[in-house]
Amino acid sequence: MKNRRPATRPARAAFIDPFAPREIRRLVAEFGSPLLIVDCERVRRQFRQLQQALPGVDLHYALKPLPHPAVVRTVLEEGGFLDLATTGEVELIARMGVDPALCIHTHPIKRDIDIRAALDRGVRVFVADNPDELRKFVPYADRAALLLRVSFRSPGAVSDLSRKFGCDPEQLLPLARRAHDLGLTVQGLSFHVGSQAPDPGKHVEAIEVCGKLLAAARRERLGPCDTLDIGGGFPIDYGTRAPEIGYFCAPLRTALAKLPKRVRVIAEPGRYIAGPSAIGVSSVMGRARREGRWWYYLDDGLYGSYSGQLFDHARYPLEALKRGGKREPAVLAGPTCDSIDVIAENLSLPLLDEGDLVVGRAMGAYTWASASEFNFFPRATVVSANLEPGDRGRVMSIDR
Repeated sequence: MKNRRPATRPARAAFIDPFAPREIRRLVAEFGSPLLIVDCERVRRQFRQLQQALPGVDLHYALKPLPHPAVVRTVLEEGGFLDLATTGEVELIARMGVDPALCIHTHPIKRDIDIRAALDRGVRVFVADNPDELRKFVPYADRAALLLRVSFRSPGAVSDLSRKFGCDPEQLLPLARRAHDLGLTVQGLSFHVGSQAPDPGKHVEAIEVCGKLLAAARRERLGPCDTLDIGGGFPIDYGTRAPEIGYFCAPLRTALAKLPKRVRVIAEPGRYIAGPSAIGVSSVMGRARREGRWWYYLDDGLYGSYSGQLFDHARYPLEALKRGGKREPAVLAGPTCDSIDVIAENLSLPLLDEGDLVVGRAMGAYTWASASEFNFFPRATVVSANLEPGDRGRVMSIDR
């Protein structure tokens, strides 16, 4: 798959900020609550910042954190690619009419039906990390190419994905030899050092080790071995500041510059693109005074958009849109009849009334995507704004 040219970008124009209090209130008045407001202009901004920090690296947006058509379209319009992991994601991009040549399938463990579904839709590049998985591709050897995933444990990451996937570096060449003996095409290697990486050191280590492994595999003529997928894990701000992305990626750029020019480098940003690009908006359903604190019960919670606090270990910056008045100790709870459904404690908030709005920032990743309708409380309605550059805040409602 050849590198795409960057998309032609239209002249910048003014747009309405859908995260501003006035616009939030307008959207709630139109679409109700709870909402997930996705700002495609912020998607563009995040994509361009990472593209600038990693020049020459093809960015495959990972659908997993926010598999929403508005985000997918925006990434593609920016000249990006896509990273798919399930048959559902394959079907989504098929319904959207996306060129499958722009996609890779990176789940290391797949059923035969998943492989066939992706191949039938035109996806050709897959990831595997063990001999059993290689054997699944033998019937499709003439249609599929593989990236072999290498494990680099990163206990400091919020989510150490190499604990679950990837082969040890010393096992890579035997695995590549096995793939070659089975008649499979080894396109290259991949790794993922974990989500919300605390520093770039593990990325650099993985790039350097994989560079040597690619060279060794190529010397043995085990395949083209001309692609390196450096995964994602690029950190964003939540309650604390993350490193500026250009600073974080500087050591990666140095390491990548040492690779042969023939090696195509790709990355799989998900959270970095989606996380800062959406906010969650919920309204107060009721309140109660308990043990000297106000408890505010919202129409969204841990079983909904705040599911990322359980599954993704995230803590979203929270604020009430109401201003002024004495601030008092408060607790924010979700709507369900489950005692675990508590979003945050030890907050200081103005006295809120029924219908007042609470906003969670940086809620684009692993929130709506992992929400349920437990207790029959519906998931948040998704509204997307600034669908085209400079469209002055045009809003489209999707996924009630």
